[in-house]
Amino acid sequence: MFQVKLSLPNTDPAMVLDVLTSCIMWFFYALIPCLLIDGVAVLPAPQNLSVQSTNMKHLLTWSPVVVPGEIIDYSVEYQGEYESLYMSHIWIPSSWCSPTENPECDITDDITATVLYNLRVRATLGSQTSAWSTLKHPFNRNSTILTPPGLEVSNDGFHLVIKLEDLGPQFEFLVAYWRREPGAKEHIKMVRNGGVPVLLETAEPGAAYCVKAQTFVKAIGRHSAFSQAECVKLQGEALSLALALFAFVGFVLILVVVPFSIWKMGRLLQYSCCPVVVIPDTLPGVTLEGVSLVTSSWP
Repeated sequence: MFQVKLSLPNTDPAMVLDVLTSCIMWFFYALIPCLLIDGVAVLPAPQNLSVQSTNMKHLLTWSPVVVPGEIIDYSVEYQGEYESLYMSHIWIPSSWCSPTENPECDITDDITATVLYNLRVRATLGSQTSAWSTLKHPFNRNSTILTPPGLEVSNDGFHLVIKLEDLGPQFEFLVAYWRREPGAKEHIKMVRNGGVPVLLETAEPGAAYCVKAQTFVKAIGRHSAFSQAECVKLQGEALSLALALFAFVGFVLILVVVPFSIWKMGRLLQYSCCPVVVIPDTLPGVTLEGVSLVTSSWP
């Protein structure tokens, strides 16, 4: 068996440092062409695209591109189902986000149909632009999360009154209400608009009523869960007392005003039809009987 022994000459540390420096410089020089397209540096593309959608409000978000000391602009574009299937090279700029400085975009006005939409974002810094980043899975607005509407229940003394949260023109509301007692029947009413008071039914004084509601979007054929039931009790005794007091005051006014009005009207009629003639004191001897005049003799 042969044994080979290699020996290396003593290495100068300065020489090793030079070699390492040369390697590092070579690495960066080799990397620069990869970061250039037509002589323009390319920014990193935005990452982690996702859509958050609640009650038909759609928000596209992404991770911001960070360049120290610089403000990055973003452009957002979309493709509907028609563009995607028949004109895949056509992308439409978003209505509100081309460009934008925020790493998010409200695309609600761009999503106008219940079909799949492709979405993409790119970053811009001066003359530098990133590659486009595309949403991994196309978005369809029928995946939006629907929540129960805000609900206020009150009464005007005679009617059960509700006011629903205004979520927009696409929303309708299914309202269920019932008298709070064993075996009570549940009634259903469709409300077309939110934000305005709605009378449900004539309420019985002293009774308690409960109401719950859910949202419904006809465009996507979906509805939310029902809200928590809200209950209100009418103050029947206080209402009866107020009505009784009002009736008593009205009765007293009638007793006082009506006789006085009759008396006053009689005086007016008497003056108009049968006036009283008053003879002036300057004619003490004048009478109307027999249409004669009697004067006293002068001394």
